[in-house]
Amino acid sequence: MTEKQRLKQLEKERKAAEKLAKEKERIYSMLSFEREYAVYGAVCGIDEAGRGPLAGPVAAGAVILPKDCEILYLNDSKKLSPKRRAGLYDEILEKAVSCGIGIVDAARIDEINILQATYEAMRLAISRLSILPDVLLNDAVTIPEVPMRQVPIIGGDGKSLSIAAASILAKVTRDRMMEAYDALYPEYGFAGHKGYGTAAHIAALKQYGPCPLHRRSFITHFV
Repeated sequence: MTEKQRLKQLEKERKAAEKLAKEKERIYSMLSFEREYAVYGAVCGIDEAGRGPLAGPVAAGAVILPKDCEILYLNDSKKLSPKRRAGLYDEILEKAVSCGIGIVDAARIDEINILQATYEAMRLAISRLSILPDVLLNDAVTIPEVPMRQVPIIGGDGKSLSIAAASILAKVTRDRMMEAYDALYPEYGFAGHKGYGTAAHIAALKQYGPCPLHRRSFITHFV
């Protein structure tokens, strides 16, 4: 290795170390709410995926992370690539103290409305935890009919590591469900748009009409 190559390699290693240090600092800052509320007991992050689509369920995740948990590159699921989300999904399941996922289908969404269905999915996710949490860190909402202390955080999936973890569990779970549904209803393209109101989805809806996955209360403008 020439002197120039050696210096180039050293610079590359320096930049990588600097990048890693910044990422660890970001992760530490995203645990500020968890550190603040740890005095009350087990802290659980809550988030949902799928409030806006025209078809498919709404999903909620609940995650209790260990103290001083370090899962690098964990962030709001919307800011991550599908590949990164999939890798983090596995790491969250491996490292979390407890995880729960709640699913509420389209028929129930039509019955009680999307907001109440989202709350129901969140309560289901909490009920499936192996440990009853003492504090819930929620992405902006306050969930009715739960006994524990709640801390609504605006933009929480970008500020709390637990909420970010919950958002990834919910997002990956729902996306995989929609990909599986694509095999049953290939004409709608669910694997691509995951039930959201893309131009292609709306065109298919107008051409074929709704399937059992469609939220009737969401599609009145199109059919």
